[in-house]
Amino acid sequence: MSGVFDAVVIGAGHNGLAAAATLARAGMRVLVVERAKTVGGMAKTVDWGAGAKGPEIAHLLYNLSPAVTRDLKLSLDTRSLPTIALSPDGAHAVMDGASLIFAAGGMHPQAADYAALHERLCRFAAFLGQLSDKPPPSLAGGLASLRDIGGMARLGLGLKRMGKADMREFLRVILSNAHDLILDELPDGPIAGALAADAVRGVWAGPRGPGSVFTLLYRMGQGGGAALPIGGIGAVTDALARAATTAGAELRFGAGVASVEVEADTVRGVTLEDGTKIAATAVLSSLAPLPSLHLAGAAHFDVETTRRARKVRAKGTVAKLNIVLKSAPDIPGLTDAQTAGRLIVAPSAAYVESAFNPVKYGAVSKHPVIEAVIPSLTDPSLCDGDRQVLSAVVQYVPHTPEGGWTDAGRAALTRRIIDTLAAYMPGLPELIEGKTLLTPADIEHLTGAPGGHWHHAEMSIDQLLTVRPMNGMARYAFGVSGLYLCGASAHPGGDVTGSPGPNAARRLLQERSA
Repeated sequence: MSGVFDAVVIGAGHNGLAAAATLARAGMRVLVVERAKTVGGMAKTVDWGAGAKGPEIAHLLYNLSPAVTRDLKLSLDTRSLPTIALSPDGAHAVMDGASLIFAAGGMHPQAADYAALHERLCRFAAFLGQLSDKPPPSLAGGLASLRDIGGMARLGLGLKRMGKADMREFLRVILSNAHDLILDELPDGPIAGALAADAVRGVWAGPRGPGSVFTLLYRMGQGGGAALPIGGIGAVTDALARAATTAGAELRFGAGVASVEVEADTVRGVTLEDGTKIAATAVLSSLAPLPSLHLAGAAHFDVETTRRARKVRAKGTVAKLNIVLKSAPDIPGLTDAQTAGRLIVAPSAAYVESAFNPVKYGAVSKHPVIEAVIPSLTDPSLCDGDRQVLSAVVQYVPHTPEGGWTDAGRAALTRRIIDTLAAYMPGLPELIEGKTLLTPADIEHLTGAPGGHWHHAEMSIDQLLTVRPMNGMARYAFGVSGLYLCGASAHPGGDVTGSPGPNAARRLLQERSA
């Protein structure tokens, strides 16, 4: 045996590191094992070459839990970014919190209606956010269930305190679709399109999909704003790694896990791919349910659990294009400061819904929905000289199109993305020094995320809260005694929140103290 630990955490992404830090601060001996050579997972800053570095996959913070930042004493330097709803006619709009103005100056005619909608959605999102930093409620019985009932009673009281009108509206819309909700309040166009795009980013759904209001509220859980970490998104996972090691956790890289060792239905440790055996009485896996089950061995799970793990839906639809530019692009109608914002290509809610249609049949959308940011305009340390980096999250792209990803297919997708951006950034192609495309298949290969799905499991109503990632496995403990899920597939889900890791760690600590 190579060392004896209280807990081994599989994966040094943000959730695994947050779990390790939480356990180590509670006095446990913790080892984090990571197959890659660095921390980060999907939240990693990488060298793009040509004197530039930037985010590999995720690039912005939406929902980092304030509780995680506080409890782990994270020191982060971030900049809030306004959202720029790009318009084909050049009448771009700036969405900053509940404020809406034209980029060129002047009040937007939809400003009052947008502010009312935004404020209402943020109230609803804050109410749901109370569920993020604790396990989903259980009514299975026992003392834990009594605590859950108490928590649910407090939620019910909070719902009632919204007032009759807001309570009725919340209950009316929570399971409905974002398309209808948005267009009930706003005319279709770039503002509606930007909201619709936020409702479905990273998921296998269009804004007309049932439950897309819930995913919009999830994205707005911390007020609906986006923040850019200085130093790139990797600065967040670096801070979490420091919190873990400062608390006493050990990090080991180039250490893929071959199996979780189980005896008498109880975790005994892990075996690494190089044959090293590590003894531990608990294992927390950042992986999705099915690969976690395979590591422990399907023989240790009942048939129904195995069937449900195989049925967890995780179809990735998001590609990433990273571009190194000779200089900053010009976007007519935007100031330099506005060009540094979160740039949304989604001219209407109808555009977003139409963009989803081809991916249902394994085809690439001809008119992709794009969230782009030029982080080097805010953080010059990312580039040398006049160079800039452009990071584009592109939806909708299938995991594997018919015939697979050929060089020609990848080149065609890259051109399509650049042409879409160039409609708003004239001269963009001439500025490009280097570019890297990551399809959902590439993301799956790099990170192990099933289907290349950013959330490891679809954020749909039947895979949320008490049924995330699946019925019977929603409270982090995963079948075998001492095995827990601590990644994006666990409650509350994906994005760089840091919540699933500490939630899983606290579940382990509660069970040990019982």
